Amino acid sequence: MSERETALVLVDVTNSFFLEGMPNNYPAAAEVVEPLRRLLAAARGAGRIVVHAVERHYPGFEDYEWRKLPRHHFLGDLDQRIFAGFEPQGAREVLIGKRRYSAFFATDLALFLHEQNVRRVILAGVKTNVCIRASAQDAFANGFDVVVPREATNSNRPHLAEASLEDIERYIGAVVPLDSALEMLA
Repeated sequence: MSERETALVLVDVTNSFFLEGMPNNYPAAAEVVEPLRRLLAAARGAGRIVVHAVERHYPGFEDYEWRKLPRHHFLGDLDQRIFAGFEPQGAREVLIGKRRYSAFFATDLALFLHEQNVRRVILAGVKTNVCIRASAQDAFANGFDVVVPREATNSNRPHLAEASLEDIERYIGAVVPLDSALEMLA
C-alpha cells in the first residue's frame, strides 16, 4: 500500500472514559493510554490521516441512544471533550462527531476516507465490545481493510472484549500486536 493509504481512527478517546469520576471511566482504560499515544505519534510522524471519532450528543434534545444508556457526552460538557494529549493537531487530523457506537454510522467518515484514497484503517480506543466492534464492522462494510491493535483497545467487560476481537479477526479484519500496527503507520 502506498504511503497515504492507511489512516488511524481513534475512537472515543475522551474524558468520559479516561478521567476518574467520569460517567464511562473504568480502571482498565488507563492501560490503553500509552499504546494510543504511540499510535498517534507514529501516525503524526509519518504524516498519516488521523481521525478522532468522538461521541457527541445535542443538549436539550432526545436521542434514541437514551433507550439503552444514560444521558452523556453532550456538546460542551467535560465528559465529551478529547482526553488531554490527544487533541487534533495540524492539517492531517480531523474530528468526527458520532451519535452511535460506530464511527461510520450516519457520519461522513467513509466518504471522507474514500476521497483521501484510504484503503486501510487502524482502529484503536474504547470499548472493544461496543464502539470498536461496531466501527470495525461498518469499516468493513464500507470497503476498508480493518486492523485493530490488541494492546490499544479494551473494555470493562474483558470476556466480551476477547469475544469481539475473535469476531473481528475471524469475520472482519486483523487483530495485530501493537508493533505491527506501528509498522503499518511508519
